[in-house]
Amino acid sequence: MSSETTASTGGLTSEQLAAFWRDGYVIIPNAIPPTTVQSLLDETHSLLEHFSISDHPMTRFSTGEKSAHVGDDYFLNSGDKVRFFFEEDAFDANGQLTKPKERAINKIGHGLHARSPPFAALLDPAFNPDLLGAGSSSGSVAAGRKESHPAAVARALGFKDPRCLQSMVICKQPEIGGAVPPHQDSTFLYTEPPSAVGFWYALEDATAENGCLSFLPGSHRWAPVRQRFVRAKEGGTTFIENEGLKFPAGEEYGEREGQSEDGEYKMGEVKAGSLVLIHGNLLHKSEKNLSQKGRIIYTFHVIEGEGTKYDERNWLQPPPEGFTRLYRD
Repeated sequence: MSSETTASTGGLTSEQLAAFWRDGYVIIPNAIPPTTVQSLLDETHSLLEHFSISDHPMTRFSTGEKSAHVGDDYFLNSGDKVRFFFEEDAFDANGQLTKPKERAINKIGHGLHARSPPFAALLDPAFNPDLLGAGSSSGSVAAGRKESHPAAVARALGFKDPRCLQSMVICKQPEIGGAVPPHQDSTFLYTEPPSAVGFWYALEDATAENGCLSFLPGSHRWAPVRQRFVRAKEGGTTFIENEGLKFPAGEEYGEREGQSEDGEYKMGEVKAGSLVLIHGNLLHKSEKNLSQKGRIIYTFHVIEGEGTKYDERNWLQPPPEGFTRLYRD
């Protein structure tokens, strides 16, 4: 994945594409209409309301600041399922929930893109078409490719065989939604060379008060993927030193003197319906939600399936049918 790739018409405007390669992220307002936002919110609330805690292992999701990253079987085998992970701060000292279960979940994952029809529809050209390409004389539809918007975006970014490997609803609950420290998505979804891109959809307004994302612009070009989040030999998960390639292919990537991972982050407040594209090497974070308003978002990640290696050490392993293809032609 390199900025030298020639983009097809469709998916992204030339300005959006330039911003992505320059900054490592780009915000696309109104990427999905209000009707789709509401459909995804309705599905989220239904899932939260109807899941059972009577047989739930009460797995808590940790960002690693207060306790070790999650690594039980419920988490490790969630790649093709719809499972629920609690906020750390939703429990008292005795391990009892202090919030209703609907207000205690950190995230739902990691197979929504395949198991939940409303979320799967985002990858379906019939329900979420590439309108930019459809409206041009040389776009994806005119070229004979009736593509979903995510597929057209992936094509514009130069993907040859984009695969959706995980998806999540992240709730960022009022008062207890945990902070997420600076990180790179390719640490958790590593290919050699790195190729991950995050598609992050705001289903509610994300603000400074409720824990919106912040980015270190341009860090994707010089911040190496130093670690990998993997399955530990003794069980669970751990971080290991990345002995493989630390950057995507391309002359624009490489460590540089004078750059600091403690640099000035730029806040990314967005309205519901916005899509944020996030380069896998980009450093980004979010703060704790101390407000009375939640911040529900939906995100999925795409990796390159052609010319990269995704190995058995990664915490997330593919289902028998493989990761979900974005291209349907």
